[in-house]
Amino acid sequence: MTDAFTTAGFLALSGALLALGLFGILTRRNFILLLVSIEIAVNAAVLNFVYFAAFAPTTAEALNGQSAAIVIVALAATEIAVGLAIVLGLNRLRGSIDVTGATDLRL
Repeated sequence: MTDAFTTAGFLALSGALLALGLFGILTRRNFILLLVSIEIAVNAAVLNFVYFAAFAPTTAEALNGQSAAIVIVALAATEIAVGLAIVLGLNRLRGSIDVTGATDLRL
């Protein structure tokens, strides 16, 4: 690792990504921007998994952190697919993708 990529730097970057994601989750009313904000927050966790896996004492433990990151990315992709399906249903029903109208999606 070089001096530019210290542990404090990665933690600061991860914290900034998490804060940006949480800010977007709490303030956005557009459903697509809400999904993007969730992805940013999830990527903060993935960054931590991958960075700290580099310091694992054995290769097997390093692969555990990287495997967890891959599983998290796969789960995030499925979450986005379900979210986009909800967006399409909301847009078809209400004509807009405002989050406040999501309570009307009932069978």
